[in-house]
Order: sequence, then C-alpha cells, then structure tokens
Amino acid sequence: MLKRKVGIIMNLTLAASLIVGCSNTSSSSKSSSKSNDDGTYKIATVRWSDWGDDFLKGFVAESEKKAGISVDWDTYLNSDWGDKKSVLLAGGDIPDAFWGSITLTDSDITNNKSMFIPLEDLIEKNMPNLTAAFKADPTLRAIATSPDGHIYSLPKKLPLRPIAGNSLFINKKWLDNLGLKMPETYEEFYDVLKAFKEKDANGNGNLKDEIPYQGDVLSFILPFGLPKGSYSTSMTVKDGKPVFMATEDSYREGIEWMHKAYADGLIDKELFTQDNSMAEAKRKDEKGSLVGVSSGWTPDATFGPNAKDYVQLPALKGPDGERYVMTDAPIYARDEFMITTKAKNPAKLLKWVDQFYTDDASIQTFYGSFGVGVKKNADGTYKVLDAPKGQSADIFAWTNSFRDFGPKFIGEGFNEKVTLPTSGGDGLKLELDKQINKYAREQFPNVSYTEEEMNRLSALNTDLTSYVNSMQSKWVVKGGATKEWDSYISQLKKMGLDEYIKIQNKAFDRYQKSLK
Repeated sequence: MLKRKVGIIMNLTLAASLIVGCSNTSSSSKSSSKSNDDGTYKIATVRWSDWGDDFLKGFVAESEKKAGISVDWDTYLNSDWGDKKSVLLAGGDIPDAFWGSITLTDSDITNNKSMFIPLEDLIEKNMPNLTAAFKADPTLRAIATSPDGHIYSLPKKLPLRPIAGNSLFINKKWLDNLGLKMPETYEEFYDVLKAFKEKDANGNGNLKDEIPYQGDVLSFILPFGLPKGSYSTSMTVKDGKPVFMATEDSYREGIEWMHKAYADGLIDKELFTQDNSMAEAKRKDEKGSLVGVSSGWTPDATFGPNAKDYVQLPALKGPDGERYVMTDAPIYARDEFMITTKAKNPAKLLKWVDQFYTDDASIQTFYGSFGVGVKKNADGTYKVLDAPKGQSADIFAWTNSFRDFGPKFIGEGFNEKVTLPTSGGDGLKLELDKQINKYAREQFPNVSYTEEEMNRLSALNTDLTSYVNSMQSKWVVKGGATKEWDSYISQLKKMGLDEYIKIQNKAFDRYQKSLK
C-alpha cells in the first residue's frame, strides 16, 4: 500500500485525522444533475493522485445497475480537498454522501452532526450483509458506534493486511562486506552500526560517507518496549492499560541510548532537519545507498534501485529480554460512508452499499475487478494478478480500485484463500510479516471521542506535541533526558497532560465495553 513515513513521536489520536492540502479542482465521472427521485445520487470521494476513473468501472458500475441507482461521483485530489471540504461543510452544496475515510475525519462528523443521518436503524432494515458482519465480528460495530450510541458512518475491515507495520531493513551487502552476522539484540545492533561507520562498509575507500542509521526515533528505541500502533502515535498499551509513550521510563532510556548512538556518529546528522526528499535521495542513490539501516514498508518502497541489498532486520531483543515490533497495520476503520441530510431515500443508498460487504466485493475494491486485478477460481479461491510490466503492484491496485477506502468486510479465513505475487507490494509485505508478527503487541485502538472530548484533545495536543517533539530532538542530539526528566514531566502536566490521559482512558474504557 501507499505508506507514509512515521512521524517523530505524536499526532493527535483522532482516528482519521488526515493531512489535507489546499487547491480547488475536482472531477465528476458523470454530468448528470438528476435528483434522488430519479435514482441518482451525488457522492464525493478523494484520491491520493489522479489515476483516472478505472476504479469506478467493473464491479462498482455493476453494483449501481444491480441496485437501480446511478452515482454521480465527485472525485477530488487529496491536494485539492482541504479548501473544497471547508466550503462544503460551511454550508455549500453538500453531496448526498461521502465515500472513504480520506474525505471526512471524526472531528468533521462530530462537529457537523446535523448534516449527517444516524444509520443504525436503516442498517438493520436494509443491510443484511453488514448486519451479519456486525454479528460475526463485534469489533466492526464497536469501531462504527459513536459515544452517543449512534452510527453516523459505515466501517471497513481490510483484507490481506499484515499484523506488524513498518519494520527496519538492514544493508545485507554491508554486513557481508565486513563479515558481520545479523544482529539479534539491541547491543549487537549498536555494534553493527558502529562497524558500518568505522570500517568502510560500502567498500569505496571513504570512511565518512556511510550513514549507519536513517529512520524514525520510535523505530530505533523500539527494543526498549514502546510499540506504536496505527491509531495513535502518542498512546500505546502496556499490561492492558493505555499509557502516554513520551512519559514512560522506557522512552527516556531509549532516548538516552539513541543519543549515545548520535554522539558516536551512528545516526544521520540531518535526521531532524531534512525533508523526505533529502532523506530518500540518500537511500535511493543510483550509485548505491548511503544508508545502513532505515525503516519502511518494504525494501523496494524504501530503497528503490538499491532494494536488493536489504533484508528485514529481526525483531531485536531489548533490555528486558523481550522483542517488539510496530503494530502499525490498520485493519478496521470507520468513516468509510456517510449519508447527508440532503439525500432522499437513503435506504436505497444503503441497499446499494450493502453489496460491498462481501468477500467478492471486498477483494475487487481492494485490487481491481475480476479479470483486471483479481481472478476468482472455480474452487472459491482468489488470485491477485500481476501488474503490467513496468507498473508497481501498489499503483496498479490504486488505479483499478478504491484500495484502502470505502466499505469492505472479509470473513474469518478469507486471507488464506488468496494467492498474491511475492515480488513486491502486499505479497512481499505479508511474507516479511510472517518473520516478525509473533512479536506484535496490543495497540491503542481506534477509539471514538465525544464532541467535548475531541475539542479538548485538539486544544491540548498543540502544546503537548510541540513540547514532546522539541525535547525529543534536543535529547537525541545533545543528551540530557535523565537530568531534565523531572522538569519535563512537570511541564507536560502544566500543559494538561493529566487531562489528556484521562480523556484517552475514558475513550479506551468505552471502546472496551462496546466490544462486549
């Protein structure tokens, strides 16, 4: 999948808070202006890039015909969506529905509830597939249910997702050049990075051009026991209880360890000052990567032309003797389909959308329709087809499907029925996942917040995020985490840390109860 690089430490833990740009263009797949009475609905959706409209063909087009409706798709680019969304929610010509969690965040929906129709009663009457999914998988209903008990958006459960997320990849060519074995512990890892720095790992005679480690902070300090989850970059779960990562002793110890590595020249000196393109240029240099270890989704996505030199680093044993991996692969989410008060006959819309909550539909809207992205075999199994020569599997899937976005649900055992190419993309990621996923831990779930909670978190997050990030970069570069720890905790409390954690705990407890 398209994978963003993990940030330094934290963003607000509102489940679907996406970064959007600002411009003002959109496209519509149809020019119809018929009303709902004629069975035509206007639906807004957002795409990362302009990959054409093939994703609306095949299964999607057939589903509209089967339901007796016509969808006038307003398709926006993510880079254009910010301004457009603001205008729509401020009272513009809102569509009948929004498709995909990239369109609206929890906050957008919560702060504009009067625009959206509660769906729980309509679901029960018009969506047998989703109703059956709710019964089979209580997490799906829990994800979709707001704190007030209503369901304002439809959820998804994605197929073929790994259990672990971003992992570390190490330059095997450099290991071999120096006759080093693969590190298994955090101490051995440190020694390998030191050798990369001091012994001309790339063999070009220059002892100063190797960058032993270039990646995010949390990946480096992971052996100290702070696995980040996909739904929060500030909260994690330890011993079944939510914790704020940046106040844990294990966080402080990990930062001190990383400072030692930085002082020894083992960390990219530009880690906190370079942009993504600068960092990528070092990993994807056509003359050979300058980086020994970095974090990412797969080697091909992270190192480009140098991917063949890299293998996945094992989950390292930390000071407590345990191994940890990032549990960073979202499977469930909400905000995938929202109906506005403008829609007439919303029941008809939901009957159409219910078609998407089957195994056949979910794999087609993730990889492409049958015959394009997927082949369904006579025995009920599936084969994901190879992308055309010269195209990446990932982009081919995005071109021909909604991919991550929109309603989906796959049942128990579904993933075992699918064969994927393993040369790249999801197939390679799942193979890599098998090597490390047994070390995955419980992650902070995709909780819901009340409007009051959301507003308070938003206000508190600004100061907390800024302070945590500034101290983190300072301590990695200059040291002092242990010496300044008490004053750091005191300052966080003055900024409202206790209230922040209290809200997170309430939302976590509410989520746990909703599973029962």
